[in-house]
Amino acid sequence: MSKGNKKLFLLIAIITLLGSLLAACSGSKESSTEVPKSKAAVDDYKVGSTFKAKEPLSFSFLYSDHPNYPLKKDWLLFEEIKKRTNITLEPTIVPMSDYEQKRSLLMSSGNAPLIIPKTYPGQEAAFVSSGVILPVSDYIDKMPHFKDFVEKNNLQPDLETLKQEDGKFYVLPGMHENIWPDYSFAVRTDIFEKNNIAIPTTLAEFKDALKKLKEIYPDVTPYSDRWQMKATMNFLAAGFGTKAGWGYNGVTFDEKKDEFVYTGAMDGYKDMVTYFSELVEEGLLDKESLTQDDQQAITKFVTGKSFVIGTNAQEIISMRKTMDTNLGAGNFKVQKITVPGGPAGQFMAGSRLENGMMISSKAKEDPNFEAMLQFIDWLWYSPEGKELTKWGVEGVTYTKDANGKRTLTEDVNYVGLNPAGTKALNVDYGFSGGVFSYGGNTELLQSMFSEEELVFQKAMAEVKEPVKTEPPYPLSSVDREQATLLSTPLKDLTDQNTLQFISGTRPISEWNKHVEELKAKGMDKYLDLVNKSYKEFKKNK
Repeated sequence: MSKGNKKLFLLIAIITLLGSLLAACSGSKESSTEVPKSKAAVDDYKVGSTFKAKEPLSFSFLYSDHPNYPLKKDWLLFEEIKKRTNITLEPTIVPMSDYEQKRSLLMSSGNAPLIIPKTYPGQEAAFVSSGVILPVSDYIDKMPHFKDFVEKNNLQPDLETLKQEDGKFYVLPGMHENIWPDYSFAVRTDIFEKNNIAIPTTLAEFKDALKKLKEIYPDVTPYSDRWQMKATMNFLAAGFGTKAGWGYNGVTFDEKKDEFVYTGAMDGYKDMVTYFSELVEEGLLDKESLTQDDQQAITKFVTGKSFVIGTNAQEIISMRKTMDTNLGAGNFKVQKITVPGGPAGQFMAGSRLENGMMISSKAKEDPNFEAMLQFIDWLWYSPEGKELTKWGVEGVTYTKDANGKRTLTEDVNYVGLNPAGTKALNVDYGFSGGVFSYGGNTELLQSMFSEEELVFQKAMAEVKEPVKTEPPYPLSSVDREQATLLSTPLKDLTDQNTLQFISGTRPISEWNKHVEELKAKGMDKYLDLVNKSYKEFKKNK
């Protein structure tokens, strides 16, 4: 062979070898989503299957420990899970108050458990680029109950909002059949009835009702709120066509413009701020609502020093108990009213997705990864698993009649459903806790609602139109870092100015100046990042 031919042959060999290596790399990437068969997995696992591992297994998981019902290793919950599934759960217990911080530390150190619950959509984004969590969307074919619930309830658009830049999602969310409204105003209906004041259905009527109360009780500020008004701004914002309070996330999608706009600079946000500032100015809303702690607000309401407060289904029960002591049982009436509509209409914001779980990338190396996926699917997403984690064990913690109605057993109480019960479903048995019990169909969700709460839910469903799900704008890791640097000071400025506008320490006439301050903090640059990502994702979809 000539010298020239030898060189050519060597070049061809190198190219061939490189091609083989590239193909191998490509193949390994493709096969990385394959799930090796686990000897412990259930054969032909499908919708309706009950998961029980063929051999005893244990899986580590992170547990957010609630101070009101701290974890007990001898809970019936864990005993029943092991009995039904052959799985022992090994918890890493973290106090709820430190959960997010400790979770991040465990993730960054590589010491996180395999199953990481209590993760709200959006929180997983910080862990995507490092590769410490799995793109769970690659594995939902192994999770038939999850997949079935998505398809039956048309949750695909909701899951789209979870997708990252690579088109995959990294958190398995809790999923509801319908939006579940919980927060609204609690009002002293006995005071309203006594003075012939109608229960308001719009915010204009709400303001008029407060004015009448102020005229009749000049020494009372009729409305004093809790949660620094973040809950109230959240449930009222949709009526102004915006987002606020707990629901504030920086940007809102403008369908007409086909782009995201900055929420804190919207006309609707200005209208909302103006509405509350007028209530303060006219002595109808206690300006301390923006800063007082919850107990101060509750004390005013339960002692008759205010007549309106923000609440939810559990809090209204708790306030009534206190009022029985302070005002005397039978001397008052309190009702959670349908959320009043705003100038934009009778809209209801909310998501059908709630906290869910991440799975550590180390789980892929576990020989029983397939069994783990089946276990997660059954416990958190099957009707059977959901009923177990919510109600407990039939015949022990609850009974069920011929029509499927569940009732707590004689000695078990939960959220006031059986006040005579001496044992609590969550404290003493571990059921209905936030780590395991969430999501599901509306029948199961409402099975623990009081008659009063069912009336509220029915009224909200009849009156309110859900706000459309916004399109996703998955940011790249570089853009996300830059967006975080911009969004945090923008939100801080919005919060600061919102408080000043509502409390009256800054006049609404300075709104345009507020918008200029947002621009000086990088609002336009932030919007450019968001809209660039939105358009790229939309184009590549």
